Amino acid sequence: MSLELAALAWDANDPRRLAEFWAAALRWEVGEEHAGEVALVPTDGTRFGVLFVPVGEPKAEVLNRVHLDLTTKSVEDQQQSAEQFVALGGRHIDIGQSPDESHIVMADPEGNELCLIEPWNSFLSTTGRFGSITSDGSPATGRFWSAALDWPLVWDQDDETAIRAPDGTGPMITWGGGELRPKPAKNRQHLHLAPTGDSDQAAEVERLLALGATRGGIGEGRADRVVLLDPDDNEFCVLRTRERRTAR
Repeated sequence: MSLELAALAWDANDPRRLAEFWAAALRWEVGEEHAGEVALVPTDGTRFGVLFVPVGEPKAEVLNRVHLDLTTKSVEDQQQSAEQFVALGGRHIDIGQSPDESHIVMADPEGNELCLIEPWNSFLSTTGRFGSITSDGSPATGRFWSAALDWPLVWDQDDETAIRAPDGTGPMITWGGGELRPKPAKNRQHLHLAPTGDSDQAAEVERLLALGATRGGIGEGRADRVVLLDPDDNEFCVLRTRERRTAR
């Protein structure tokens, strides 16, 4: 593998507050803060982190193309998690789900959507609390990311795709197919990739372009990374080297 997933980067108006919310939600630890960015450190064997990046723009008044699905162990765990999220500044939201749906739809303190998945869900039964980075997206985009990260497709049916790290650790990344949601000027969440082994940034950028990525997107204004777009025009960054953040 010549690229690794280094982090899920997350635009935040208040990175510290969102980091503390999501550390509790994922049951991870808050890591170091550097230049206003606050990292989360996995406690469950996941091989990438979450990085909250300060921005001035609030979340757009549209649903994110990406949200997190969190698993629960029981109905009591699901309900207690929802109560905890409200106490931390989250809220219940209505995105058109039917009353008989068994997952709970919520938003974090800055309005980013998330789902608390019912405990009998079989698709995410082998993951930990962090069940899935759940995305709008075409099958072509799921296959692009499978090739980009060298992660196997664990689902490829009915226009839906999913990948997971080859060693079976951490969450799945899924694409739901169907019609894409409208995209804001820049997605609130995007992936950070980093070269491994003898590979380098320039070579990996060329490989990703050959796989179907394109140049463009709104960058992060830093010389150590290249911003690309996947086949559904979602931003992601190729870093020069991986940044490692430890817990406080």
